[in-house]
Amino acid sequence: MRILTIYFVSLLLWGFTANSQPSTYKEKYRPQFHFSPPAHWMNDPNGMVYYKGEYHLFYQYYPEGTVWGPMHWGHAISKDLVHWQHLPIALYPDSLGYIFSGSVIVDEHNTSGFQTGTEKPLVAIFTYHNMAGEKAGTNHFQTQGIAYSLDRGRTWKKYHNNPVIKNPGIKDFRDPKVSWHAASNKWIMTMAAGNEIRFYQSANLKDWQLSGTFGNDEGNHGGVWECPDLFEMKIAGTLQTKWVLLVSIGNGAPNGGSGTQYFIGDFNGKTFQNSNTKQTQLWLDYGCDNYAGVTWSNAAGRRLFLGWMSNWQYAQTVPTRTWRSAMTLPREISLRQTADGIRLFSNPVKELEKLRTGNHEINADNKTAYPFSLGELELTVDLEKTGTTDFGIEIFNSKNEKIHVGFNKTTNQYYIDRIKSGDVFFSKVFAAKHTAPRLVRDKKLIMHLFIDHSSVELFADGGSVAMTDIFFPTEKFNSIQLYPKTKNAAFIKGTLYTLTTIWR
Repeated sequence: MRILTIYFVSLLLWGFTANSQPSTYKEKYRPQFHFSPPAHWMNDPNGMVYYKGEYHLFYQYYPEGTVWGPMHWGHAISKDLVHWQHLPIALYPDSLGYIFSGSVIVDEHNTSGFQTGTEKPLVAIFTYHNMAGEKAGTNHFQTQGIAYSLDRGRTWKKYHNNPVIKNPGIKDFRDPKVSWHAASNKWIMTMAAGNEIRFYQSANLKDWQLSGTFGNDEGNHGGVWECPDLFEMKIAGTLQTKWVLLVSIGNGAPNGGSGTQYFIGDFNGKTFQNSNTKQTQLWLDYGCDNYAGVTWSNAAGRRLFLGWMSNWQYAQTVPTRTWRSAMTLPREISLRQTADGIRLFSNPVKELEKLRTGNHEINADNKTAYPFSLGELELTVDLEKTGTTDFGIEIFNSKNEKIHVGFNKTTNQYYIDRIKSGDVFFSKVFAAKHTAPRLVRDKKLIMHLFIDHSSVELFADGGSVAMTDIFFPTEKFNSIQLYPKTKNAAFIKGTLYTLTTIWR
């Protein structure tokens, strides 16, 4: 019966494309311009790689339920980062364990020896999680395996000699992110190991040697370290480069629960050196619902990021029925010099502009509520002229359920308030006001929002601050207005774009 169920789901996934909207994509709370699975449970994005015009997205997937279960790799592709085609499940559990998070690379020079024809191998590197070993109380139940595809990711074959890295006795030993390090002419693996990051080197993706460690006394350790990513970037406007290390933690984020911190420093091919003090904490997103995100490999000069849009505090109890979880919007990230040092900026990819179907200038007198179903909002405020200390955008419905996204001058903080957002009773911590510090000192404040049926993403001041929160109104939010209702807020300009669904 299990085999039949999985086979049916695979056929189901194969039939859902961006050009044929299944009825499930019209469900209550279903996001319309964020990626979500056709059905069942989804969490971390995995194996994101760009190859021959296609962005591949793999993800943690349980095809038999809407809560976490035996992990598979779900699979989808996109040509534009906006519209997605669902493909059959890529990787299934086997005798070595469930298929946990990992990465995919293009093996251009066939270092693995897997290539047999003209097609370059795509090689997946992932964590095996042996549930029997975990239940037995051992510390060796997570190992690293590889698989390869010779048909642009459509089918996958696991390496016969898995695992390629055995467990050295570390309980949490997982989430390998692999990239090519040209200076040392080797593959580099960045992996979470307990409360630190371990770095490995390999010439062939099969044989790995430990080269260094980082972080057991740096950054935030409120929860287990997970889902790392390591990459080099130019600092905007300069020829100087720095390395960025992303590390997600299951608990301890600024507003509670799951979150993603980052470090800026240098990498010599063996280990990472932090440029900031050990106590410095830098956060990719200050909302409660951006976790386990990593970047696409091989993305042609762009550094593109995607995260899981949920939080382990309540991910398994949110009030969706046939599916659970969505991904954040794809974001292009950059390094920029600020008054406080080099920082990571995040902005939605430009490709999302193709979803715009119309625009409305928001009247500065702020007396009108504007109808919308799916929206993108750009708002500019003059901080020197504003006569109010608290202002922003209210998103609401006829039941007086609402979300506030705003800024408080007194505290110098952005915030998202979802206390009265609708169904908040599935979790004791969900109904809350989340805050983020303003990190720039410009006199003009810019807020850029994306509002879907069950989420809002804020990109402030050119992407210096990002916040992502989900919500579940009992009736769709259908209106938006600025607050307070006075010209003293000194709104300079507001533009509301209506957006179309990606599932058509």
